[in-house]
Amino acid sequence: MRLIRLGAEPSAIGADVRAALTACGAGTQALGGIALIGVQPPDCPVPLDAIVVLPKGVLVIVGVDLPDPAVKLEAPLNDQWKMDGWPLVSQDGSPNPAAEAVAAATAVAQRIQKMRAEPLPVSTVVAVGPFVSQVVQPTVDLNRGVRVLHPKLTTLLTAARELATATVPCTADHAAKLLAILQTTGTPPDARSFLAEGFSDAVSPDLASASTMLIPKVQLRRPLTRKRLPEGAPRKTPWTFLAAVGVVALILIIWLLVLLSGSDDNATGATTEPTVPQPTTVVVDGTAFVPKDAKKDKNCQAQAFGDVKAWLIANECGELLRATYETTVSGKQATVLVADLDVLDSPSARALMSVVSLPGSGGVHGPDGKPLENAAFASAAKGSHVQLAFVVWSGGSGDTALDPIAKSALRLPATR
Repeated sequence: MRLIRLGAEPSAIGADVRAALTACGAGTQALGGIALIGVQPPDCPVPLDAIVVLPKGVLVIVGVDLPDPAVKLEAPLNDQWKMDGWPLVSQDGSPNPAAEAVAAATAVAQRIQKMRAEPLPVSTVVAVGPFVSQVVQPTVDLNRGVRVLHPKLTTLLTAARELATATVPCTADHAAKLLAILQTTGTPPDARSFLAEGFSDAVSPDLASASTMLIPKVQLRRPLTRKRLPEGAPRKTPWTFLAAVGVVALILIIWLLVLLSGSDDNATGATTEPTVPQPTTVVVDGTAFVPKDAKKDKNCQAQAFGDVKAWLIANECGELLRATYETTVSGKQATVLVADLDVLDSPSARALMSVVSLPGSGGVHGPDGKPLENAAFASAAKGSHVQLAFVVWSGGSGDTALDPIAKSALRLPATR
């Protein structure tokens, strides 16, 4: 495994997490993958001790510092945590500190989905310490993809092998895109480093068949203390508390259903939805791209021109995503347009590719409703999607010097 340290670990146990990941060594003999240490992706509520991008999954590792070492930790996600039989409570009365870890993993999964990166299972690891000999978790929590453990090489390896189980492995190209989305500063490793860490260099089937696990977001943790019970007091959780937890869970489920149902609005007709710009720089092949605008349209042909428009009029297109970026090449500023056309199926995508690859066949307009004149151009097809990239010098036309930028731009997300 290759480690990239971006900042200090936010928890004391984070040092043990880093030591365990470092013990994996470079390459794939123990595990493989890339670990980002001390990272806080955009939209994530808190800094994370680590995000580990593996060929078959993503692990979000959040450290929880316990007040004392423990022989046995009972760690259910939705109930009271206990250390050696004594309840743990936070200052706000939360039954356990797993809420923050679950919320962080949810934010990372949503970030990956929103940026249209290739989906991989996103799982949660709650690293506890200073020391815990035994952790007990309910089976239902294990099945949700959450592991509570004391971080050392053996426990992290076991968790990674149990949780990173995507049926379609991540390629080096897809891994670079994931890191660019999660790590918004600096330069990602080169392709050789990804291959050395177990990512494939072959063109794999569409990873859209893999699922990204999402867990409803819950409140963040507060400092923990060990609650002393009076002599002879029962240690079981009161039924009234369980009833309250059930009511809160029901409210969360209803809220989630309402939120999801709202996403189906405007499913028909032509719409153009600008998203809220975010100050996030995406780095691809060492080139920094600054996002400027993003739009989504149901009426694909209205935003196209030339032979591409004629093809879209005659064929089905479900959605057009467009995003503009700015970058600097040899000291000069360039404008980048990235488009993603979701057509009927894979044969339709290949048919559209045969059109757009011909010189002078047209393309799609920029967000201002005008095409980029004489732009450097690159295209790719994957499943039912066709990706287009156009690059020009800001305020002018393109030339051959921008061809490599256009190829790299195909790995940029067409939405934010």
